[in-house]
Amino acid sequence: MRTKDFPGDIWILHLSTFFFFLGIALVSPLISPLAILLGATPLIVGSIASVSSIVSFFLKPLGGFLGDRGWKFQVMMLGSGLGALAGVFYIASIPFGNLALFAVGRGIHGFAMALFFPSSLATAIELAPRGRVGETLGWRGMMFSFSNLIGPAIGGFVAEYLGFQAAFAFTVIVSLVALLFVFIAYKRDKNRIKTKREHKHEHVSYRLLLNSFFVAACFSLLFMSLAYSGTFTFLPALYKVLGLGTSAFGIYASIMGGFSLLTRVFGGREADRRGPIPVATFGFLLLLLAYIMLSLHPTPPLAYLSAIPLGMGFGFAVPSLQMMALAKLPQKIRTFGSSIYTMFFDLGYLAGPLVFGYIAQLKNSYEAVFPMFPLVTILSLIILQLPRFLKRDSQSKKGVS
Repeated sequence: MRTKDFPGDIWILHLSTFFFFLGIALVSPLISPLAILLGATPLIVGSIASVSSIVSFFLKPLGGFLGDRGWKFQVMMLGSGLGALAGVFYIASIPFGNLALFAVGRGIHGFAMALFFPSSLATAIELAPRGRVGETLGWRGMMFSFSNLIGPAIGGFVAEYLGFQAAFAFTVIVSLVALLFVFIAYKRDKNRIKTKREHKHEHVSYRLLLNSFFVAACFSLLFMSLAYSGTFTFLPALYKVLGLGTSAFGIYASIMGGFSLLTRVFGGREADRRGPIPVATFGFLLLLLAYIMLSLHPTPPLAYLSAIPLGMGFGFAVPSLQMMALAKLPQKIRTFGSSIYTMFFDLGYLAGPLVFGYIAQLKNSYEAVFPMFPLVTILSLIILQLPRFLKRDSQSKKGVS
């Protein structure tokens, strides 16, 4: 399989994904420092950091609904434009010293994510060449991972040497670049969109989202996200308490991100060849291995070894789960399905720090949370096999009848 066999509009949309999420990643390391600079208390800092995720979580169904009405490209353009507008609010908050402006900007960025993400995911599936859905999702996931790998470093570097306003101006620029790429893809694909709209009149029920593949993928993603958010919340907290500094976790995150980046496309191709469930299962087994290693050795340098299977596990599991949940859905409800699917990730990411934070407080130790991650991953693995069990049960009943 050669990458040049992909239609040009897929690569253009992949680039739009890269630049859109780069605009978000640039801001992530600057939220807490700027909020503190503007006079926020620790509670307000945490609240502002969560604003975009909360807004995105509640508005994603709206983004999915609009995308399924045939406006996927328009919704992605609007999301990119809102990303640029959020950057303008960030910039304005500094000379005015206004924390409320910054919080509004975070809310706008959350709305932008709610609009862009579901349509971007659904469009990648719809434009994928026949038999290469997993690979297409793998390339898209690689763009997402790459933006999150380099974005925080670029944002932190620009803010340190040129100031917060320059960093936020860069967010405006890359968001507008994302909008431009979506617009180009829309113009190239306009005829195909018109053809597809002619088939919109058939009724497709949202009850089709209750199929075993979609449900199993969503709940597996929920628990995977739960453990992931726990790792990225309490591992740096442990290192802070131990006096290891921020660089210790930065190295861990970079190793994990690098191996995730390297395996995304391969994981997607294997999902095309072998089916999403076997490949996702292999990914979750790697995650299980990583979390066992981390619970045994949570501190550097041995902890860094766990980052390798952790990154590889995400590389295999993420595109496979996306394919499992969305590839077989009717086109008319796929974007809404994408919004529901990604909401399960958001839910896990929001709940993880609360659940594991409560455990850490009860045990009076950050290290107490790490043995929980393998248990959560085993639960994900069991849920992932649900379609297989139901299929065997159905076949056995047919055999009896």
